Amino acid sequence: MTKLLAIISLSLLLTACKQASFEATEFVENTPTRTVLKVGTLYGSQTYLTSDQGESGFDYEMAAKFAKHLDVPLEMIPYTNRQQLFEALRNNDIDIVAAAITTTQNRREQFLLGPTLYEVNQVLVYKSGSVKPRNLDNLLGDISVIAESFAVDTLFKLKQSHPNLKWQQVYDKDNEELFSLVAAGELLYTIADSNSLLINQRYLPELREGMVLNEKTDVVWLLQPTGSDVLMGSLLSFWHQQKRNGTLEHLNEKYFGHVKRFDYVDTRAFIRAIDNVLPEYQALFEKHAGELDWRKLAAAGYQESHWNPKARSPTGVRGMMMLTQPTASSVGVDNRLDAEQSIRGGAIYLQKMIDRLPDSIPDSQRIWFALASYNVGLGHVEDARKITQGMGKDPSAWRDVKQVLPLLQQRKYYKGTRYGYARGSEAVHYVDNIRRYYDTLVWVDNQSRQMESIDENLEEEIAENTDELIDDIDNPENIVQSAAQ
Repeated sequence: MTKLLAIISLSLLLTACKQASFEATEFVENTPTRTVLKVGTLYGSQTYLTSDQGESGFDYEMAAKFAKHLDVPLEMIPYTNRQQLFEALRNNDIDIVAAAITTTQNRREQFLLGPTLYEVNQVLVYKSGSVKPRNLDNLLGDISVIAESFAVDTLFKLKQSHPNLKWQQVYDKDNEELFSLVAAGELLYTIADSNSLLINQRYLPELREGMVLNEKTDVVWLLQPTGSDVLMGSLLSFWHQQKRNGTLEHLNEKYFGHVKRFDYVDTRAFIRAIDNVLPEYQALFEKHAGELDWRKLAAAGYQESHWNPKARSPTGVRGMMMLTQPTASSVGVDNRLDAEQSIRGGAIYLQKMIDRLPDSIPDSQRIWFALASYNVGLGHVEDARKITQGMGKDPSAWRDVKQVLPLLQQRKYYKGTRYGYARGSEAVHYVDNIRRYYDTLVWVDNQSRQMESIDENLEEEIAENTDELIDDIDNPENIVQSAAQ
């Protein structure tokens, strides 16, 4: 407690003095002044990813904001496993570990723990179709867990009351690889945090949650146990600011808010459609997306029609993007059942929605407001924003407006609005679905790019080996010299 008070006092002193330069701060005594924030992480959808759209991940975005708070450049350093990550922190190669790390007694003894970023449950994961595990004493086999992960601590505690509990620690794979092995039936069980499971169910719908082993575990950043008091003080000050201004809530909503409604059948159908239907229309989405990410446009198209260019609705909407006749006319579409015209018209209309939104809505969230408007109408979204503001919430934050939109179905709320009743809950569900489809498309796209890169490297290696073989055939003396060596 004394140390914590000292840290907070130091943080407040630094703030009061308005220390603007991080260059004057030394993380560790008697070491050179650092001019960059080095953050170690692990690859993962909720931590850190790189793609043609740039860098993303909850931990990445928080680290980028913290580096800006400190007024230094950020260097994200991904490691392949936790052992390397923790060793890098011990060796002073990095300043912080930011990788969806949960608190354990062992980590409390080894490192300084930052403030809570969010909470997760620890859950047992198994494959759909297998017997659902309901009791740790009746498992069909061992549990496979990442070495030095939070799961190991949990299992040691559980073994006290379940002496027959068995597990194996895996050193050469990450969480997502274990998920894939469980989904393929090659492993029986693993343990994961609830958010990670929800995210990966979008790509591996066979995964199921068995039992909750530990509730509301804190996810934190780790700092070096000695010499990090100044950095911890700055982190505490930064954390309080982000909590007050809603950044933590926003990032929680962005990365985890839309994955909590899992639909196995829909997810499987979508993954099949990516393989069997999307290839026919992907070039059209890319061609007409304009300033939009084509994958968001494609995700909206799937939500509207399941990529069926001949789709029809009793309400009068038609085609791939399910346009009304007035909307189609306004964007120059004369045949709503023509796939290219519909995609082009949908992209134009969606961009118009984005452009009509108030400037106060951040660029990163404008697409979600625009999609809600695409579904329920811009007027109703504006009504929801006004109610949101009247409740003291942020009308420019999707996380707040999505909570208010369903209220437009209640008379006490819609009777005072300009546009009246609206099925706001449907609009929220609509946007959440598109966000899940989009995330899955991004994941599949990244996997395809990685495979293409592997294929290219393999082709180059084969070509080089072939050239060498031809050279040896043309020059037999090379083979003789090689054998002699």
